[in-house]
Parts: sequence; C-alpha cells; structure tokens
Amino acid sequence: MKKKICMLGAFAVGKTSLVERYVHSIFSDKYHTTVGVKIEKMQTAIGEEIVDLIIWDLHGEDEFQHVQLSYLKGSSGLIYVADGTRKSTLATALNLKEIAEKTIGKVPFILVLNKMDLQDQWEIDDLTLKDIEDKGIIVVQTSAKTGDEVKHTFQLLTKKMLDK
Repeated sequence: MKKKICMLGAFAVGKTSLVERYVHSIFSDKYHTTVGVKIEKMQTAIGEEIVDLIIWDLHGEDEFQHVQLSYLKGSSGLIYVADGTRKSTLATALNLKEIAEKTIGKVPFILVLNKMDLQDQWEIDDLTLKDIEDKGIIVVQTSAKTGDEVKHTFQLLTKKMLDK
C-alpha cells in the first residue's frame, strides 16, 4: 500500500530535517533551502500493514514564494510544520491548513511544532497550544536534531491515514 504525505510550512521550520531524520536517521546543522519539492520514500509497518510512504518535502512558504497547490493532489496525509522559536510560523502552518483543505478537501493531518531541543527559546506558549488542541488538532512537539518524536509523528499520521 502506498500513501503520499506532504510536508508544509514556512521556510526554515525544519521540514527537510524532519524527513532526513525519519528516512535516513541523520541531522545536519547546515541549512539548505528546498527548491520546489524533494521526494523521499520510507516503508513503515502499522500492525500487520506494510505501508510505503512517499514523502513530499515542499519548499517553505514565505511572502515571496507560495506552495504549488498542484503538489497536494493525491495526498493521503499532511504534516504542517511550525518552528517553536518563531510564533509567526505557526500562523503560516494554520493558514496552509486552510488553503490545503480548500484545495484537496479534508485529509488526515498532524501539526508539528519542531525544535523542542530549543524549548527555552520558544515563542509559542502552552495556552496557544491548548487553544489549538481544543479545536481537535493533534499537535506533536518534535526535534529533528535529537530525533525526539520524529518517528512517532510519521507513524501516528500513517495510522490516521489507515483508519480513514
């Protein structure tokens, strides 16, 4: 079974780092801008089910560059990524969620707050997180650098995609 996942978020939130950590178990401190889309594959097991994940790492969105909505077609799940040290990236992620739902309808998704290894520098507070979770949005805090919760995030989304 194959499932397409798209990674969406502002620039420099760690989308590529999360994918690299999950697929290759590596992390690099060097920042490389994703141009267009980078596609990775990873096989995972949920119970007895073997799932081939096709992970589309989309370029970051900012005021000059917007996500190509055609990349979202055929997605089985979405991961919206925000950087906990930059509150503005949370607004970008939530805005992308609205745009994606208008484009492809509702599909399983997870909101990731990345860079939990820098939690002492976070601009996103617990009250903001609670408000988001109260809307039924699953929020996972991750660190691409340490690997904390990265595998769990992809497995959680895969499980949601299979339950649909």
